[in-house]
Amino acid sequence: MGTTAEEYLSSPVVITHRQPIRIAVYSRLAAGIRSGVLPAGTLLPRESELAERLGVSRTPVREALILLEEDGLLTTKRGVGRFVADSLPALGLEKIQPFEDIMATGGADIEVSPIKTLFDSATEFVSDRLRIAVGDDTWFRESLVSVGGAPAAIVQEHLPSHRDAEVGLDIDATLRQLPDDGRTLLAELIDRTGASFSKGECHLAASTAGESRAPLLHVADDAPVLILTETILHNDRPAYLGKYIVSTNVHGLSIMQTGV
Repeated sequence: MGTTAEEYLSSPVVITHRQPIRIAVYSRLAAGIRSGVLPAGTLLPRESELAERLGVSRTPVREALILLEEDGLLTTKRGVGRFVADSLPALGLEKIQPFEDIMATGGADIEVSPIKTLFDSATEFVSDRLRIAVGDDTWFRESLVSVGGAPAAIVQEHLPSHRDAEVGLDIDATLRQLPDDGRTLLAELIDRTGASFSKGECHLAASTAGESRAPLLHVADDAPVLILTETILHNDRPAYLGKYIVSTNVHGLSIMQTGV
């Protein structure tokens, strides 16, 4: 039998070293909402009661509730209280997941079309981010992601080869047997190995499509694009590098942020 909402809200919050209490409270409640332990429409206890149950003071609870409401996880009915929202905002770039899953959060039809998959040599760009030497072997796949039948993004993925022991993943054995099917390498790796990634970094920059990318995206050479460069770690070692060139025709990519 799973944890009930009553039990979940009555367990003291665990606060890690130097973590703001309001963030610990936010994380506890957000996790309960996202997991369904606190289902849509659940009425939360009053601030004072919730603070007592969670073992913290009232002020950080109030701050956490405000953040949760700002992020669309809670709604307030004046004179009644705070409720879990009926529909939750989609997770975006704050969660490590295959790029096609990020694009699919709006409910649109997503198609991944691999352009090429090959064994490649690391360039300066790749070596810096995967912490390998220039010329080292890597796996590479370039794919076109379409949303609702329209080209939306180019995905370029790089993974280190001969580094399985370091990163703690069976990258080589897994990728050697992959078909050129409609998935990114990250999606295949997660599905086939059960890998769980808990740490990554994503940089965003504005650019233009350029001569080689514009035809794939069906835009002009000088059309603006958003460039996302993501490095994901496993076993505290870089295991994945993704570069995503996103057309401005795409709407709805989100990054959830909270105050610290």
